[in-house]
Amino acid sequence: MKTLPDRGYMTGFGNHFASEAIPGALPEGRNSPQRVAHGLYAEQLSGTAFTAPRAENRRSWLYRIRPAAMHGTFAPYAQHRLHSDFSAGPVSPDQMRWSPLPMPETPTDFVDGLYTMAGNGTPEAQHGVGIHLYAANRSMQGRYFYDADGELLIVPQQGSLRIATEFGVIDVEPQQIAVIPRGVRFLVELPDGEARGYVCENFGAQLRLPDLGPIGSNGLANPRDFETPVAAYEDVEGEFELIAKFQGHLWRADIGHSPLDVVGWHGNYAPYRYDLRRFNTIGSISYDHPDPSIFLVLTSPSDTPGVGNMDFVIFPPRWLVAQDTFRPPWFHRNIASEFMGLIHGVYDAKAEGFAPGGASLHNCMTGHGPDAATFEKASGADLSKPDVITGTMAFMFETRAVIRPTRQAVDAAHRQRDYQACWAGLRKHFAPKD
Repeated sequence: MKTLPDRGYMTGFGNHFASEAIPGALPEGRNSPQRVAHGLYAEQLSGTAFTAPRAENRRSWLYRIRPAAMHGTFAPYAQHRLHSDFSAGPVSPDQMRWSPLPMPETPTDFVDGLYTMAGNGTPEAQHGVGIHLYAANRSMQGRYFYDADGELLIVPQQGSLRIATEFGVIDVEPQQIAVIPRGVRFLVELPDGEARGYVCENFGAQLRLPDLGPIGSNGLANPRDFETPVAAYEDVEGEFELIAKFQGHLWRADIGHSPLDVVGWHGNYAPYRYDLRRFNTIGSISYDHPDPSIFLVLTSPSDTPGVGNMDFVIFPPRWLVAQDTFRPPWFHRNIASEFMGLIHGVYDAKAEGFAPGGASLHNCMTGHGPDAATFEKASGADLSKPDVITGTMAFMFETRAVIRPTRQAVDAAHRQRDYQACWAGLRKHFAPKD
């Protein structure tokens, strides 16, 4: 028996990697030889169509102890807080905000701790997103999970996660993210005993780095800072279960061995992590604000050039030095819709009420911006000095389609039903001259 250790990482976004836990596990010169070394099976995992252009094609070859086809029959698995149904009922244009999702009172692992907040599109059509929270207090025991509906962007807020995948182990802490590609099997352990955070389930095109345009060849998230795990494997037999998310529902099957039994792999379809603190922030050094697209970390492109199916944006520590400028985020209404979360610290556009672990939703053309206290403070600030914003990390899932909140999110006890009151104190200053 060999368990999954933390064996390090390979760096570089979108590269073709090769990794083996036992020397000679990877065949030389061919992908599927008649006999694979060490009695392994060759299996290809494809994340794009076989005929996708070379620059877009994503696939990896896995050399494993048993093929992924070996498991029992799937039956429905009841976890009613997680789903992909975003089609029912009208959507209010109200601004919405939630306090952090409460920690569970009974033993709950990552899968059972997932809680669907909002979303759009469908897994069937392969566009849109599901936006979920998670709160867990137990490691996954004897069970493994994969999502056939979309890739998972996991954003820890409280507590570290140890994600053991078919490709190796990824450890992430708050202010780091992990991306698990569609179909990759994994389990989540909780080194700190409990954990809470956010998940964006991307039904559309895979996340990638945005083009930089006039910014040039450097800046924002740099490819070398993305880390992919090296091969590690489990050779374990027993009575386990495999949980699958497929077409918006969960299913379970018995499995007599650990599916994390890949001894070697090569390709460019693999899980990865990124430390948000390495983001190279760009900003104005004269006046006014560049658009918040300068904070874009990853994007899932749509069929419309320049418009994302989903964009992942962060608001990290930074200096604000613009002159004759209202420095916090301005009041705005967008064609896009925004779901926002706070990982750490205080968000500079809200004086209170937006707590780490909380969330807000501002849909298409719904007005939002700084609260009254932030507006008054920033309007009278001394602009001869920079605002040095430290100790914070906020983020946003932004989509081109309306983000439809679920009924459980709208009715949740932790929803702040007085959220609109944060703008009630904005005073009328209009004073035209005679």
